[in-house]
Amino acid sequence: MKGYKSLIESEHRWISRMGAWFPEEGRVVFRGKDLFHELKDLSWMALLFYGMTGRIFNEKQMRLFEGIWTLCTSYPEPRIWNNRIAALAGTTRSTATLAISAATAVSEATIYGHRPIVQAIDFLFRAQEKLETGVNLEEFIRLELKQYRVIPGYGRPGPRKDERIEPAMALASELGFASGPYVKLAFDIQKILSQGRWRLDMSIAALSAALHADQGISTQEYRLFAVLNFSAGMFPCYLEASEKTVGTFFPLSCHRIQYEGKLHRVW
Repeated sequence: MKGYKSLIESEHRWISRMGAWFPEEGRVVFRGKDLFHELKDLSWMALLFYGMTGRIFNEKQMRLFEGIWTLCTSYPEPRIWNNRIAALAGTTRSTATLAISAATAVSEATIYGHRPIVQAIDFLFRAQEKLETGVNLEEFIRLELKQYRVIPGYGRPGPRKDERIEPAMALASELGFASGPYVKLAFDIQKILSQGRWRLDMSIAALSAALHADQGISTQEYRLFAVLNFSAGMFPCYLEASEKTVGTFFPLSCHRIQYEGKLHRVW
């Protein structure tokens, strides 16, 4: 009955606090503000983040958020799993929209990409909560490893040293954001994990999560921030592949396939 009542109440109307277009008035309301007057001076990325959070960040915060995207999230490397989808779409002559959409969809991966990114900020929040109740950080890490076998943001697949940490910290230092409580926590965890028997080094996922947490970004907001963060690296991969001969993106000849099924029919 509740669902039926909800349907009746929603018929022909949608109550929104996010915004609307008023064509007769030539006006657009974007999360309570007039797009053409109150938000006209925002950069596109600042508008994007306002749409996600309802907050307008200051210039230094936007430089931090955008700088992390610039330095840390978009390598134009077609062997990277999500860029590979964009390049494959290019070499099959798909449209750019389909290519980038598919590559973005697979960015929500388990080992790389969006899921570990979100897990990293969630871990920092949980660690901080435990510390505030008097729990020892090293003991908390031991329990997390025992239960989950991983510490999100630590232990990078591939090279142990993450080349993105140094430029990201340089940017954070320039902006005055290098000494926040979550950044300190991230490096405290790094110290415990690298000096203990685990030998796990911090990846950019942990540092990025810490820098965002210090700016008051919630887990849900961080999840939304991540949706498009790899896209700058996808377009070059798509474009180059679309200029090459069809079907030439990492093809495999048949003799490299270990087929164990039925033999070819002779008729």
